[in-house]
Amino acid sequence: MRIICLIKFIPDVENFIYDYEKNVLVRENVRMVLNPDDASAVAYALKIKDKNPETYIEVVTMAPQGVMLQLEDLLRLNVDKATLISDKLYIGSDSYITSMILGKYLSGINFDCILTGTHALDGDTSHVPAQIAEILHIAQMSNIVKIEEQSFGCDSAVIEVDAEKVFVKYKVVLPAILSLQKESKYKLPFIKYKDIDLYVRNRIEIIDNEVLGYEQHEVGIRGSLTQVFSTFAKKMDKKDKLVVKNDEEGINTVFSFLKSKGYV
Repeated sequence: MRIICLIKFIPDVENFIYDYEKNVLVRENVRMVLNPDDASAVAYALKIKDKNPETYIEVVTMAPQGVMLQLEDLLRLNVDKATLISDKLYIGSDSYITSMILGKYLSGINFDCILTGTHALDGDTSHVPAQIAEILHIAQMSNIVKIEEQSFGCDSAVIEVDAEKVFVKYKVVLPAILSLQKESKYKLPFIKYKDIDLYVRNRIEIIDNEVLGYEQHEVGIRGSLTQVFSTFAKKMDKKDKLVVKNDEEGINTVFSFLKSKGYV
């Protein structure tokens, strides 16, 4: 079985750099980390490979060449091949152009299933998996929290999807794009001590625009159908929990809280 893991490396949110003139994230010479949802996709593929050693795993990413070290670490986890799609012409491509570029590469290779993450922390549009599926004319499902291992074969897979208020099971005909989320609990293993310094650079293939053959006006900022208007780092607010007794003091506490919020 041939599994493609479509992954994305995102700027470290603590140290990201933003080009406010072009309204794009600067990804060159910035520390990049594997997107959490995509890590779950790779983790599941490795789990399948552990049980079926003949499984072939290829990770595919569109990124600057600065992610070579991160790709090497994935190869040391027992991934068979890493494909890096990288060209300066592609800088600033929106989700549609990114999907078009990735789709062109994927349309030329054989696979039984494509695993991806559902969300990316640096954009969170979730456009790319569905758009690539449309280009490849195959099915796609997002928000997957579980793929039943015994059902995962060359013809179909049984998946469990988080549909907000309920979890729903589907049987999906393969090939398809299955997009997991980090809540799936599939976690990447650690690199084995004996493989920490394993040479794997020969298993990385770099695909540039000489291979894919786009015109300059078709890709990057010029070719993009959308542009970022503004950006911000998402802030998480801490929510405090207060437990009160069913007595006069507790009632007064609840009343004061509701009054402060304008409910009474």
